[in-house]
Amino acid sequence: MVASNSIYARDNQTVAGLQKLRFFPLALTGGHGAYVVDEAGRDLLDLSAAWGAASLGYGHPAIVEAVSAAVRNPAGASILSATHLGAVDLAQQILATLPELPDHKVWFGHSGSDANETAFRAIAAATGRPRVIAFSGAYHGGTAGSMAISGHVVQSHAARADGLTLIPYPSPYRGEDGEAVLERLAELFATTLPASEVGALFIEPIQSDGGFLVPPPGFLKRLVNMCRAHGILIVSDEVKVGLARTGLMHCFRHEFFTPDLVCLGKGLGGGLAISSLVGPAAVMDHATAFAMQTLHGNPVSVAAASAVLATIETERLATNAATVGASLLVGLEALKARHPSIGDVRGRGLAIGVELASDRAAKTPSKKLAAKTVYRAFELGLVVYYVGLNSNVLELTPPLVLTMGQASDAISILDRALSDVEQGRVSDDAVKDFAGW
Repeated sequence: MVASNSIYARDNQTVAGLQKLRFFPLALTGGHGAYVVDEAGRDLLDLSAAWGAASLGYGHPAIVEAVSAAVRNPAGASILSATHLGAVDLAQQILATLPELPDHKVWFGHSGSDANETAFRAIAAATGRPRVIAFSGAYHGGTAGSMAISGHVVQSHAARADGLTLIPYPSPYRGEDGEAVLERLAELFATTLPASEVGALFIEPIQSDGGFLVPPPGFLKRLVNMCRAHGILIVSDEVKVGLARTGLMHCFRHEFFTPDLVCLGKGLGGGLAISSLVGPAAVMDHATAFAMQTLHGNPVSVAAASAVLATIETERLATNAATVGASLLVGLEALKARHPSIGDVRGRGLAIGVELASDRAAKTPSKKLAAKTVYRAFELGLVVYYVGLNSNVLELTPPLVLTMGQASDAISILDRALSDVEQGRVSDDAVKDFAGW
């Protein structure tokens, strides 16, 4: 029961529902490390990190120092009509993480949505090839342009680009190796989809919102080679799974292909709004005043992003993600052995999905199990959300600073939450306001 004078109740009265995706009545007053603090004063272990945005957790000294300095002495407020040292330095930092992309340039935005939209628009303009290939289940953002090249069911209200072709993202859990997808695309190229009209292939090297699907080995490399043979540019959407989260600085490296453009966001700012698009000069310099907003490249967000990249390196957070993530996967596999509601565990580093099923043998997806599990976990002190085309996959994208002890604590809470749900101790009424029942 939410008290009438609580932060959450006041939020319901004053803040627009258009921007809400709520799973339980989470109302926060602060945060530290891998924990958020709710209005009751509880420390909750955050396995979401605000969908991966809080990459260094909450209150990290590096971000505090960098942002404080930028606020005290701001170098303007934008790079729209003036440059500043922080933006140039950050562009060089980003490019240094991508040595396989020489002669590339950086565009700065506010979110992964505008980075993906800019990639879509700029490629079409620079190449004269307006058609795009993306995946069913793909979520490339929430702006009109990024939704136009997405394929997630939650955006069924959105207009798709006229030239968009969606292909299935293969699921090894369901026995798919990707061969049928490649054969289907070859058929399309030979019939209704002239490859010479396709400017870009948008890839999520782990399809996050579509269900945290890790692609079959070799599939993405073969797909990239097929498209590149026709001059199609490859865009890797690393917004949620990039920047050390999977144990490597960039997720596409797990799949042994090199993209032409890379979209970064969420964790880049460590909780502040900033994104970037890295691409070849022929695309990035195609036109001026083409993709701009007044506060793009503002010095405060730039300072935060610079601190995030430096901290990933100095604190060896890619290695931490690999090590702690491996421990989480082991713990989750142990839970799977004890809990019939877990159908699959998959992921890389600190990018993990846990698929819940009402019938493990039949692999029947269950939104009800997911909704009840995350609600009960919240009651027990853990923040975790769910994704997927059937809303049945728990998504674990905790801060990169997560410790082994915190990973163990998370497993213990999930163990209890799953037991309570499986034994009927969480009612439908408890979650109906959040699950849409």
